[in-house]
Amino acid sequence: MTQMMSINMAALMYNVSRGFILRENGLLLRGHNPFLLDSRTYVRALRRRPVTVLYPDGERETRIKSNESANKINEKFLKQGREGTDKSDGKHTNEKMRQEVANNRTNRVNEGIKDRLGGLRYEKAPAGDKRLAHAASIGRSRAFRDKEGKVLLEGRRLICDALAAGASPHMLFFSAVERLQELPLDKLQQAKLIKVKYEDMKTWSDLVTPQGVIAIFSKPDASRLAFPKDTRLQSVPLFLICDRVRDAGNIGTILRCAAAAGCDRVLLTKGCVDAWEPKVLRAAMGAHFRLPVFSYLNWNDISKHLPLDITVHVADNRKHFTKDPVSDTIPTTPENASWSGYIESDSEEELDDGLALPCLKQQVYHERWAQRSTALVICGESHRLSLEALRFAEKTEGKILFVPMAAGVENLNSAMAASILLFEGRRQLLLDKGHRKSRSKLYS
Repeated sequence: MTQMMSINMAALMYNVSRGFILRENGLLLRGHNPFLLDSRTYVRALRRRPVTVLYPDGERETRIKSNESANKINEKFLKQGREGTDKSDGKHTNEKMRQEVANNRTNRVNEGIKDRLGGLRYEKAPAGDKRLAHAASIGRSRAFRDKEGKVLLEGRRLICDALAAGASPHMLFFSAVERLQELPLDKLQQAKLIKVKYEDMKTWSDLVTPQGVIAIFSKPDASRLAFPKDTRLQSVPLFLICDRVRDAGNIGTILRCAAAAGCDRVLLTKGCVDAWEPKVLRAAMGAHFRLPVFSYLNWNDISKHLPLDITVHVADNRKHFTKDPVSDTIPTTPENASWSGYIESDSEEELDDGLALPCLKQQVYHERWAQRSTALVICGESHRLSLEALRFAEKTEGKILFVPMAAGVENLNSAMAASILLFEGRRQLLLDKGHRKSRSKLYS
């Protein structure tokens, strides 16, 4: 078989050499054939694999099923054989076509991103971009937050709570498109979306393992936020005042307890830590967007946020003390060393006379003290209650509440004392509300 194929190949080469005439332009022209062909095509064809093999017994074997390469070659020769074709024009046309294809491909990619992100577009932060570093400085500096009028929120849950309450986002950084898709995209129309590397986010985040999303919001105004209706419907007329609580973890936990106990609002005096510190935000778990929180208030401003018929009580989180068996009151004179901490004052008033100090009754926390509108003052562990807080309580006929403790315990954490008293106050207010309803039904 091999010998027969060699003989046929030799005969083919002989006929080819006799049937064509070599011309000056490098083309071979057969005497009776008007078409121009490239001689290199025939030489190259001899080195190719056969498309079909015919055996002497008539059997036919197809070796190459696809003819894509042959079609490409035919298209090439048809283009070269066209008369009046300008090569320069052809190159220009090809470049134009390639550009159009690239543009169409880019448009398709952009349209796909737009569809995936609900119509939003984002940009990728270039190398050396400092916008994330600038955002981190907002979170770490109270002076910078006050100057810019912005706050930093990190994490999907906190950002979703802020958006649900109506807070205004300015800029949002994310490390992956999947993190962005977890947010309500319809509320991010006005925000600038920036994709950053996860390594950069780890560098500037306060968390050991960042959640992959950080947002910059305008500093929320508690009087304009839309708080959840179900939370507000379950609230009770209980107000919390934090007096110089300077530990961020304590303030965050207190805010979370206040939201859980259904407080009407929380008021922070000027001596308290900023409510928008990152550590406070993490400990509060979204409480900022579940009840109104007013910060940096003096005592004159605090009275403007409370009802006129309010009763203000103060909490003592120190160790248990003994009542005076005669008067059942606690003297707050400087001579009493155990109560000397209560003469601290934010005002410039001189305390020359011990009689100027208020005198309040003490009461165990589980006795009845919450009726109608009630406010509770929680002090910082290191500063005790201020003179202004005590005078405010005396003016409204309030009391000093304490939680009895076992011997050997110095004091309760501010957040722990607040949680005990707030939930007890809620229980008493709901009980009083139930009694009023039952009495109204009885006399109706």
